[in-house]
Amino acid sequence: MRSKGKDAGTARRLVSLALAGLMTGTAAVTLVGVSAGEANAQNFFQRLFAPKENRVQQVQPRETQDLDRVVEETYVSAPRYYTYKADQLKMVSLAELSELKTAAVTPAVSEPASTDVADPAAAASPDGAQPVIEAPVVLTPFDHVRPVLKEMQVKALPEVGEALLAYYREHPGFLWIEDGRLSVKAGFARRVLASADEFGLEPADYLVQLPNLNGLEGDARDAALMDFEMHLTAAVLTYMLDAQRGRVDPDRLSGYHDLPRHKPDLVADLQSVASSADVTAALEAEQPQGSHFKALKEALAKLRAEDVAEDRIVIAPGTLLKPDNTSPEVKNVVAAIRKNGSPELLAEHQAVLDAYAGDELYSPELVALVKGYQKEKGLTPDGVVGKNSIKALVGVTNEEKISKLVLAMERSRWLPEQLGERKVFINQPAFTATYTEPGRDPLTMRVVVGKKSNQTNFFYDKIQVVEYNPYWGVPYSIIVNEMLPKLAKDPSYLDRTGYEVTTASGKPMSSASVNWAAVARKKTSVNVRQLPGSSNALGELKILFPNKHHIYMHDTPSKSLFNRDDRAYSHGCIRLQDPRAMAAAVLGKTKDYVGGRISQGQNQQEKVTGDIPVYISYFTAWPQEDGSIGYFSDVYDRDAYLIKAITATEAARG
Repeated sequence: MRSKGKDAGTARRLVSLALAGLMTGTAAVTLVGVSAGEANAQNFFQRLFAPKENRVQQVQPRETQDLDRVVEETYVSAPRYYTYKADQLKMVSLAELSELKTAAVTPAVSEPASTDVADPAAAASPDGAQPVIEAPVVLTPFDHVRPVLKEMQVKALPEVGEALLAYYREHPGFLWIEDGRLSVKAGFARRVLASADEFGLEPADYLVQLPNLNGLEGDARDAALMDFEMHLTAAVLTYMLDAQRGRVDPDRLSGYHDLPRHKPDLVADLQSVASSADVTAALEAEQPQGSHFKALKEALAKLRAEDVAEDRIVIAPGTLLKPDNTSPEVKNVVAAIRKNGSPELLAEHQAVLDAYAGDELYSPELVALVKGYQKEKGLTPDGVVGKNSIKALVGVTNEEKISKLVLAMERSRWLPEQLGERKVFINQPAFTATYTEPGRDPLTMRVVVGKKSNQTNFFYDKIQVVEYNPYWGVPYSIIVNEMLPKLAKDPSYLDRTGYEVTTASGKPMSSASVNWAAVARKKTSVNVRQLPGSSNALGELKILFPNKHHIYMHDTPSKSLFNRDDRAYSHGCIRLQDPRAMAAAVLGKTKDYVGGRISQGQNQQEKVTGDIPVYISYFTAWPQEDGSIGYFSDVYDRDAYLIKAITATEAARG
């Protein structure tokens, strides 16, 4: 073992060598062939004369370890679904309507002063103006009954209570009572409320019992009639409110909904009903008047009129049938095609259908039949009978369709009444985007929407810009959730793979020099974007409608996904199957023009002129271009959440 004295001597010798090197201008000293004790002394020398380098070497491992821990601890969560809290009814006192308020008025025509007045000056005011005389109070039937309102209450939504009080303050008179009995108007109003289910609403929400007037006289009869008047008005106001904005507040469903509620002028709407000679038409006019809503209403009426005891073919859930397989479900597949296939398809495969005798073998001839059916239904014609093909084969029951229609009518009320003649309508469950404009055929294409873990939001906005050869600004959530694990293993990952990292002020920096742990914890800020090019996630172009969700339409290098039936694969943005066609449509240009701008290879933006709304919507039932109603899978399970919200609303209303 080397003695401490000998180690100390070695250290002194190394320091002497270092000092000698410094005196001769030597910038570095290399020590070779040293023993363990000499190595310890060398480390001391390095700490003494190279503290900065040593500090960098020590800090870097700590930062790497810190980032590893951040990767495990930090995750940007997606928006969540809420436990729906329904609008609550409250008791509204009608006491303020019980008082008759009058005011002094000046007569329109001044009467000449009487010559019998002993002192004419006494009949005039000091300034010579005509005296103010109090108009005679003429009591209406409503005024005679007012006092009963002092102790009366109605249970209603806050907006309904406010509108009811405001209306009767401005229009103190009966709406539904005439000559001491229920008016004809009241009967028509109750009939409309009772048929609210025709518009996807619940009639029980607007039920008002007829007053029992048998044996009632005087104040008791007046009170019963006034009670009916107020409750029917509250029901009519509730109906109009629900018709225009829906029963459910969408933004209370989840963080994926961004649809501020409409705020109808209920007092003005009620005045329109009061002044109308046709109460039925006036009330039904409060419902959405867009062609899409009318189509949904017609489909709902038709389905409810059909025989509910339909003959339905069932294919066992979980069936996966591939060519040359054997399965007892083959006969059900053939039966479903016989029932639901087009006449053209059935005629083309008539020989196969006639020859089929219930065999369980999925033969090449039957595979060809299934491929034809899949193509007819817009599915990938691969002959494999799986979840989507089964759905297309057995269809949706009337009960399921009715439910989807009712939900679609509720969601329609969250959008503007008229969607606009020129618009882009994206329906997430259908995985389609459609551009419409008067005078030209609709442009419809397949889209890819967000994964279930990165769902696309439900909102609407206005298209503003087309960007050619775009950069992709990487969202913070993707940096933290997907890039940090790679950066922990390879700090230069972004530099090597075509990304640009800059400070918050725009100064370029190497990804290896960034404290990513601090970025993840939002203690420092950097910008990360992918440079334009063939590997860019946004492809050749993107179409912008700036919104807080950072969602837009764009091209993609992953073209194969458009061949799939379920197309929920993005981080939330809308990938377009034919982005050049969509860009040309919103710009009012040709595809060749758009291609020319792209071929310039420059990152450029072009402003979209005109008012073009874009609806990033979610409908599991929606009118199609051929006039039919399309029914779609509930890709994000949002139907279930909306059904719960409607149920909670009905329970809150009692």
